[in-house]
Amino acid sequence: MGMLNSRTVRFHQTGDASVLKIEEVLLPAPDNQQVRIKVQAIGLNRAEVMFRNGAYLEVPELPSRLGYEAAGIVEAVGTGVSGIKVGDRVSTLPAFSMGQFGVYGEHAIVPAEAVAKIPNAFSMQQGSAIWMQYITAYGALVHHGQLKKDQYVLITAASSSVGIAAIQIAKSIGARVIATSRGEAKAQLLREQGADIVIQTNTQDLVAEVLKATSGKGAELVFDPIGGPIVNQLAQASAQAGRIIEYGALDSEATPFPLFTALAKGLVIQGYTVFEITQNAQYLSEAKEYLLPLFEQQKLLPVIDREFDFNDIQLAHEYMESNQQVGKIVVNV
Repeated sequence: MGMLNSRTVRFHQTGDASVLKIEEVLLPAPDNQQVRIKVQAIGLNRAEVMFRNGAYLEVPELPSRLGYEAAGIVEAVGTGVSGIKVGDRVSTLPAFSMGQFGVYGEHAIVPAEAVAKIPNAFSMQQGSAIWMQYITAYGALVHHGQLKKDQYVLITAASSSVGIAAIQIAKSIGARVIATSRGEAKAQLLREQGADIVIQTNTQDLVAEVLKATSGKGAELVFDPIGGPIVNQLAQASAQAGRIIEYGALDSEATPFPLFTALAKGLVIQGYTVFEITQNAQYLSEAKEYLLPLFEQQKLLPVIDREFDFNDIQLAHEYMESNQQVGKIVVNV
């Protein structure tokens, strides 16, 4: 149970991928309500790039750890932990401070409520590549959006891991999916994942194509990580009493409030992050109960774009920032 030396990724200043260093860190035994995991795979998220850059919801205290999602074997449990034992295959959920508990390392200590058993059908790599994006998509489509069979959902920037998770969840409900992608490169993959219609925003008119696809009615639900001026188009592409869920700010330009369209249609436009779900014990357990059976039946299956070695963590971050990936980037420890 005692102290343990662990190679851990930390950064001593904010900046580009080169600030990431692998260092020997002394880890204690897990505290009350904590679990220590021997990490085998890490799933990367855009949040970690933002955190490393000093542009995230949480401000890093330097030197800082980072990382939300790891999969591995439980090697020690603290007092008061129930339902998780040494030897279990588990993955971590984004329900903690990344600076405090960051999981980029050979070992990770995390709060017990931020741990879930890996579905039997999944490998360690798949186990490290599920919770962030599927809970994010679940919170928007199911918890807030109450998406129903045959409704239309418009998913922008759909080739991200969250976009793909949203397509799969929407299809499991029986909804109709309109996905956007900039060009042809990723369009075919989106169709393979179940998108009914793919709009290529480089060459097609977003509003006209959504209205055509929905026989003029518009989309009941819009799930968008871009923000900025596109919100005007999303409002025009929405149905009466539609809901637009903004879960990111990829566009650095100001985001207008489309007042007249919102008045005419009675639109709900809401900001949302995954932490609304993961930091509420009831919502988090509802999310797990909803998703686990779908994982076990392989109705939801993460797409892993590329795997890197732990020693190449800088390269893995640079690759994420190149925006080439479709799905999840995994680092093997």
